[in-house]
Amino acid sequence: MDAFLNAAPQGVAIFGATGSIGQSTLAVLRLHPARYRVHALIAHRRLEVLWPDLLAFRPAVVGVACPQAAAALRIRLQQEWVGSGCPQVLDQPDEIAALAADPAVSIVVAAIVGTAGLASTWAAVCAGKRVLLANKESLVAAGALMMQAAQASGAVLLPVDSEHNAIFQCLPVGVPPVDAVEKLLLTASGGPFRTRPLAAFADITVADACRHPNWSMGRKISVDSASMMNKGLEVIEAAWLFGVPPARIEVVVHPQSIIHSMVQFADGSVLAQMGRPDMRTPIAHALAWPDRVASGVAPLDLCALTGLHFERPDPSRFPCLQLAYDGLALGGAAPLIINAANEVAVAAFLSEQLPFLGIAAVIRATLDRALAGTAFAAAESIAEVLEQDQRARALAEAVMAQLFGARVASSLDYHSFG
Repeated sequence: MDAFLNAAPQGVAIFGATGSIGQSTLAVLRLHPARYRVHALIAHRRLEVLWPDLLAFRPAVVGVACPQAAAALRIRLQQEWVGSGCPQVLDQPDEIAALAADPAVSIVVAAIVGTAGLASTWAAVCAGKRVLLANKESLVAAGALMMQAAQASGAVLLPVDSEHNAIFQCLPVGVPPVDAVEKLLLTASGGPFRTRPLAAFADITVADACRHPNWSMGRKISVDSASMMNKGLEVIEAAWLFGVPPARIEVVVHPQSIIHSMVQFADGSVLAQMGRPDMRTPIAHALAWPDRVASGVAPLDLCALTGLHFERPDPSRFPCLQLAYDGLALGGAAPLIINAANEVAVAAFLSEQLPFLGIAAVIRATLDRALAGTAFAAAESIAEVLEQDQRARALAEAVMAQLFGARVASSLDYHSFG
């Protein structure tokens, strides 16, 4: 610890700075100004959220993916910035992604939702950074490539999703999971529809799906939680992160969101990580690992708990979860196709062009049609991953139009729903 106190602050780049993960990360960083320095903040277009953070953290660089928002930010900086150190504004995708490999950056927070975060996560991994991974789609769409690149570069992938971070904390350091682990137990809250009558699913609205009982999240992730596709993607991510086969990854519904996940070992022991449902806890853990730092989260009062409940997920209520298991079993491009189709379907649902029940139907039909052809062999490069992602989206849009008459404009940004 004394050695750390004499060290220079570590540079941090936050991709998805205006989202829930980005904002929680900044809340933790505020507590440790001597340990961390914000070098770059990257957002899409929410300047009303970004501006106060620029004033508070004064990063060297800011990336704004929307060119119109970037232009507006440049004007505001010229008019209102006080003092030296005015940040440079980047708006070109290649320049923004390259910030993840900047020599001034030691820690990259990968928190952009969807495959929009793939390029920057790839740049960080190839550059050997410590990557705080909240962008699960990077491993869903390109798991083999990401893990191979991390091994080659020495990058450290630390999961920020509360479930994967819990598993990481429960696993013994230096022991290969396959030698000691019987099962990974991913907990799920069950979302807002755990007890909703199945007959009422046809009436689910966007507001219903975005009203998570425990967590405050962006709209896209909230819908994924409501359908449990979010948990399905986490199953795929866990298989890559921990080297555990799908048969040893089980989802357990735990409505209280107090136990964030568990590991069952070959000797019958089960280790669980517990805490309040607050993303600042796993973020602080990943930032400081193997040390521990304050997160700003109050300790868990065990005596105040009224009980911990567990149940198996209802497959008739959450068909998207089984779709993810199916994709993992099929391998190759199947997880990528499922993720792309889900993003298209969720975008249409959030635009009120598709019913909630249509999300799973679009994913299943897209997967069936994609695998019936020859255009989706396992990708051998990130460029191929991105090309396949675009083909899968186009196929999902065609499927959606045919099955539901729903159409999503080709210019629709699937990643702007936070």
